[in-house]
Amino acid sequence: MVIPFLGWLILFSPLAACVLITLFFLRSKTWSAALAVTSLLFTFVCTLLLFFQILQGRQPSLIEQSLAWIRIGPLAIDFGVIVDPLSVLMLLVVTGVGSAIFIYSIGYMQEDPSFPRFFASLSFFAFSMIGIVLANNFLQLFMFWELVGLSSYLLIGFWYEKASAADAGVKAFVVNRVADFGFLCGIILLWSVSDLGSGRSFLFSHLLGVVPHLNKELLHWTALLIFCGVIGKSAQVPLHVWLPDAMEGPTPVSALIHAATMVAAGIYLLSRVFFLFEPMPNVLSIVAHVGAITAFLAATLAVTENDIKKILAYSTISQLGYMVMAMGLGGNVAGMYHLTTHAFFKALLFLGAGSVIHALHEQNIWQMGGLVKQMPVTGITFLIGTLALCGIFPFSGFWSKDEILLLAASHNSFLYGLATLTAGLTAFYMGRLCWVVFFGDPHSSSHPTHESPKIMTFPLVFLAVLSVVGGFLGIPQFLHPGEPTEFNGNVALISSTVAVGGLLLSYFVYGKCPHHDPLEKGLGPLYSLLKNKYFFDVVYRWYVEAIQQRVALIFYLIEKYLIVRLGIHGTTWTAKKAGGVLRYLQTGTVQIYALIFVLGVAYLFWKLIQCPLSPLGRGSGLP
Repeated sequence: MVIPFLGWLILFSPLAACVLITLFFLRSKTWSAALAVTSLLFTFVCTLLLFFQILQGRQPSLIEQSLAWIRIGPLAIDFGVIVDPLSVLMLLVVTGVGSAIFIYSIGYMQEDPSFPRFFASLSFFAFSMIGIVLANNFLQLFMFWELVGLSSYLLIGFWYEKASAADAGVKAFVVNRVADFGFLCGIILLWSVSDLGSGRSFLFSHLLGVVPHLNKELLHWTALLIFCGVIGKSAQVPLHVWLPDAMEGPTPVSALIHAATMVAAGIYLLSRVFFLFEPMPNVLSIVAHVGAITAFLAATLAVTENDIKKILAYSTISQLGYMVMAMGLGGNVAGMYHLTTHAFFKALLFLGAGSVIHALHEQNIWQMGGLVKQMPVTGITFLIGTLALCGIFPFSGFWSKDEILLLAASHNSFLYGLATLTAGLTAFYMGRLCWVVFFGDPHSSSHPTHESPKIMTFPLVFLAVLSVVGGFLGIPQFLHPGEPTEFNGNVALISSTVAVGGLLLSYFVYGKCPHHDPLEKGLGPLYSLLKNKYFFDVVYRWYVEAIQQRVALIFYLIEKYLIVRLGIHGTTWTAKKAGGVLRYLQTGTVQIYALIFVLGVAYLFWKLIQCPLSPLGRGSGLP
């Protein structure tokens, strides 16, 4: 009973911090930061206890506890927690990396007047993300999935007084809602066909035994609809457009959402419901190709980006593409392995970028230079994160990325070639970033007087250590005990050669640290194509303005004039006028009733006289 209790504590601790900050400490920087950081550190300690319990074999590898939540006829929905190696590994990423980011945020946001609101929003986001990880059924997961969307909207648009930040929050929210519509349809379809005599259920444990017996055609469409949610949340092509704009939020938000939590939720979902995709090779092929194309396209866009945070954003999209490709190739463990190591070095890179921005108040890399001398801790840890991202031995990214490349090499030569080329592009654009920002002569506008405060550099060192040793932590063995990790010398040699080649090429192009991009002339029209982001945003803007808004206008006019004015208002106007006339028959005045009675009698008498057959009529002979 200890493990489920720890699960509930982990889930609700950040929510308690959010509520307390919101109700009592919105004017206290000290208490708001203390509550937020303490609650997440507490969840991290509880997660470590779960980790060691499972690692030592003292508890079953899967424990689930549910409470009755909704009962309406055949509809039965539970609210519960699931604790297994997958959820514990993801919790370690969310709470461990998240704790470092929370601590870093104290220094980064210190001068912000909305400091307490920021930590309340961070705690709410942590609660939502942990809810996804611990959910034991589809409907509960979807509820927290939407709460993550809400909390990310609050964090991305945290500086809502700035128009670009507000727009970025709206864009992220709307794009994800488009994807989540398909996700919800998939959940409903799966629930509707999951009754094989034992009743329908949203529980993963129930669906695990039911899925092999379901209609393959329906299962095919169900899996594709559920994959829509992954495309949105994990920023896969063609719904990747929201993530670069999300850099408008504070840098700790970028590190938290786009390195360790929100965007990783799609990969976690694929891993959690992998039993749904595994029986369908065609669906897995689609998943793998979407991931590979996303990885390559995002890497090419990073080559010409000049905003330090957006370069890392495109890198995140690219690495998420690697993870999705791994899942599509059947590499459930390889995808989660790379998700974990990526959280270490990408959070490090984002926080390093935040340290630079904090010192310079500048995000354009061409306004920087020579920072490794002025900010040595930031510079050295950023270089460690870069080497890990590029997959240089023995850093963590080398081990996890090679697992994915090995999968691709053994399954699909086209995907392997595309993924290897992407690895070279990754090394090139990260080398470009490092040469321009940290080496060479400082730009005239880049004069930081000192390194960032220790409360910001300590998380950098912590994440740098994880980026170095993360590949040796036995993550694959924890997920699947007893399953050996494969290592292919040829694949490792090729990937390392490509990565080193990318770094060397970036040195030849940017080693002298020019204050403009030489590729602008060298790539010609291709450079313009990349700067315009393959015109995805242009096409979407055209669709919204030329089609969606016009269709919406047509329906608006139909509603306004046919339904509201002619239908609703017309009917009510007719009824009102008719009632206005008839109300004179019910005045409540006795004299009017008497007058109407007399007039009625007179009218009847007059009609009687006019009738020829009446005794009083004209043919009666009476005078």
